[in-house]
Amino acid sequence: MSLIVDFNTIPEMFYELSMKWKGKQKTAFAFKPSGDEPYSEIKWEKVIKDVNALSAYMLDNGMKPGDRFAILSENRYEWAVVDFAGQLAGGINVSLYATLPPEQCEYIINDSESKFFFVSTGIQLKKAVEIKSNTKSVKQIIAFDTPPNKSLLEQKDVFLFDQVLEKGREKFQEYADRIVEIRSNVKPEDTSTFIYTSGTTGNPKGVMLSNNNLVSNVKAAHKIIDIGPDDRTLSFLPLCHAFERVAGYYAIMGGGAEIFYAESVDTVSKNLTEARPTIVISVPRLFEKMYNIVLKNVQAGSNIKQGIFNWSINVGRKSVKSDGFILGLQKKIADRLVFNKLKERTGGRVRIFVSGGAALPADIGNFFQAAGLRITEGYGLTETSPVMTVNPFGGERYGTVGHVLHGVTVGIQRVADGKVIAQLSGDSYPSNLSSEEGEILCKGPNVMQGYYKKEKETKEVIDDDGWFHTGDIGRFDNGYLQITDRLKHMIVNAGGKNIYPGPIEDGIKTSLYVDQAVVVGEAQQFMSALIVPDFEALRGYCKQNNIEAARTDHELINQEEIKKLFDKELRLMNKKLASHEKVRQFRLLLEPFTVENGILTPTMKVKRKVLEQRYADLIAQIYAED
Repeated sequence: MSLIVDFNTIPEMFYELSMKWKGKQKTAFAFKPSGDEPYSEIKWEKVIKDVNALSAYMLDNGMKPGDRFAILSENRYEWAVVDFAGQLAGGINVSLYATLPPEQCEYIINDSESKFFFVSTGIQLKKAVEIKSNTKSVKQIIAFDTPPNKSLLEQKDVFLFDQVLEKGREKFQEYADRIVEIRSNVKPEDTSTFIYTSGTTGNPKGVMLSNNNLVSNVKAAHKIIDIGPDDRTLSFLPLCHAFERVAGYYAIMGGGAEIFYAESVDTVSKNLTEARPTIVISVPRLFEKMYNIVLKNVQAGSNIKQGIFNWSINVGRKSVKSDGFILGLQKKIADRLVFNKLKERTGGRVRIFVSGGAALPADIGNFFQAAGLRITEGYGLTETSPVMTVNPFGGERYGTVGHVLHGVTVGIQRVADGKVIAQLSGDSYPSNLSSEEGEILCKGPNVMQGYYKKEKETKEVIDDDGWFHTGDIGRFDNGYLQITDRLKHMIVNAGGKNIYPGPIEDGIKTSLYVDQAVVVGEAQQFMSALIVPDFEALRGYCKQNNIEAARTDHELINQEEIKKLFDKELRLMNKKLASHEKVRQFRLLLEPFTVENGILTPTMKVKRKVLEQRYADLIAQIYAED
């Protein structure tokens, strides 16, 4: 479906949308005032006034075209106001993850030389005030919320958002013509945002994305996914991540749809039933959790309940591939007995799930498809704005990331000799094209301008022929792109075999009893796994099998029955793997991998080197015992 308005830059997008919806009482955003209250909707009239007021304020306080403004905030209405207002004033958006510690915020603010620093809660304001003396570029800190610690507002150059808006409204007429002039002069090739990659090693790099990078991706996405004014999404992935920025924000707004903000990542399940979205954009973790909840309920039920569930899944899978009166009748029964309950948990109106940010296990994709909830999986990186490929709606092949996006070209480069052995451009999907495995490359209007102030690092990933090197390994499979793993994650065992841990880990995580898993085995004779169990599922297993319940999680993972359970789960998974990929040993961990303990990046990717250092003694013990 085409966009509801035409635009070539983000400021132009806001202007065209404001003209489209002005005076029509159209909802743009919604938020929860508190956990017990219903969603409060924000109409376009308020959005227009707030954006114009803030843009005028920023200009009145020294904003110049090309200046940077930073946002340290969770997803919320004010985030969007700052983004549009700052870009209307000619600025460049610099986004920070709300989970970042002060020292990392300080690095990004200094590297980007941001002039305005917008923060959300008292916690974020405290970070900003703490680092302000070390950030020479920051002229003002503007807080969305009044902090519990009022003394923070007594600091020099610290203001409240509502106060700033009020001053901006007073200045708008003075700057109205200037805002129009700046908006009209913004070109597609002008930088729109710096998105700092979280990085699994070293300091983050500022990915410079132009208006054209972002807009070309939005337009290409609309050729594949139908988004219109009757749609609504629930926003909960971080807006400072390229996936949510483009798919869950710009593409949604470009279609005229509504954005309802989740209260937090922890309340997504509740907010789904309250917001009742039609489009849900997520990472695979949400689908994995929903899948495991269903399996837990089934396993806790009677043999009859389990039989009904298995029959329904079988009917659902058949209905994907064929139709007919009898099968249609069976599908209606399966919906009523099993699948409608799952749909109710998502609000009952979802027509499109979009998954990205990590690989979606094929088993989970097939399960949701059988339930009548199709997941459209995409693939890309921050540096590619971000989408490179998308599984076509109705033509999904789970285990792949779909077809190349319109206007984009994807190549496969043989690792051994650097030769590009296959390439596909968007709108070209030859069913007979397959290729050997290699590094995935990308060309197109979506490829970044480069890393800010890092020419050497930019040249390391964009070669002389214009190919961006993703660092991912994959192949074409009959016109669909299939991801194998990260090039830098490749494990070379003692026998010299190359092993990619990602697919193995995805296989382990499909177990009902596994929450997180990482495979290790560099220069070793066999693969091993460090596993964080799902303790709730384990206690359910003990209850069902009359195993004496352990008092603590530590006692639980040391019970022989539990060790035997995981050994059995791994043996089942190993049947699908080559001999050199099989996981022969494992250890169960008490502490989950989190951003807070330094093992995950803000985008939930494992810092493998950090993990291997943290558990070096445990890994050494595994191989010493063999």
